[in-house]
Amino acid sequence: MIPNIGGPELIILLVIVLLLFGAKRIPELAKGLGTGMREFKSSSSGKYDEVESDKENKDEKKTDEKDEDFDSAKAKLDDDERRKSEARSESDSSDGEKSSTEARQEQRS
Repeated sequence: MIPNIGGPELIILLVIVLLLFGAKRIPELAKGLGTGMREFKSSSSGKYDEVESDKENKDEKKTDEKDEDFDSAKAKLDDDERRKSEARSESDSSDGEKSSTEARQEQRS
C-alpha cells in the first residue's frame, strides 16, 4: 500500500522543508543533491575516472589561483613596508638636519 502523494500533500511537504532548512540552504542542498546524483550516474556508467580527474584539475587550478593571489598580496605588502621604511629614513634624516640647523642657530644667538 503506497500512499498517494497529491498536490496538497506535496505543498505541505515543501513548506515543512522550507521551515526546517530555510530559504538560503535549499539551493545549496539541491546543488549537492544534483552533484551527488550526477556522480552516481557517471560512476555507474563507468565515467567515474573522468569525474575524479575533472575534480582534481579544478582543485589544482583553485590552489594555483590562491597561491598567485597570496604571492601578489605578499609582494604588495612587502613593497608597502619598503616604501614606509624609506619614508621613515628620509624623515629621520631631514629631522636630523633640522635639529642640527636649529642647534647652529641657537649657538649663534
